[in-house]
Amino acid sequence: MAEAARRLIDAGRDGSAEALQGALQLNQRLWTIFQAAMTEDDCGHPPEVRTNIAALSLLVDRETMARLADLDGSKIDTLVNINRQVASGLLQQLQAGAAQAAAPAQAPAAAPAGAAHTGAAPHRPMPQATSPEQPPVRRESLSISI
Repeated sequence: MAEAARRLIDAGRDGSAEALQGALQLNQRLWTIFQAAMTEDDCGHPPEVRTNIAALSLLVDRETMARLADLDGSKIDTLVNINRQVASGLLQQLQAGAAQAAAPAQAPAAAPAGAAHTGAAPHRPMPQATSPEQPPVRRESLSISI
């Protein structure tokens, strides 16, 4: 999201209609991924979060379509601000999750003498919701390269 915001800013400053169109299309693809993720049956977010993201996605869609229609780089502040806020929130959530994973749930057992501690937290797979009819779904981390 932060990279999409940066590209929108650069394209707005550049004044090139082609650069702005490319940045807007990238932003639209990212938000389409968010929209699709919120509609997945196994989406782990509560309904109110899913609804809020869907509503925000609709706003982004309308704003993106308006900017694709006029290619006015001076009117991209709304999209840039939304992307920055979402990126900031995702970063805070990631940092909180990392801090929680690093904090031991109970006092660790004493390490044998001479054992080195790397400081790395062990990988803990996320629990998966399952039903008797379906096997658990193994999800891998999503990495988006833009």
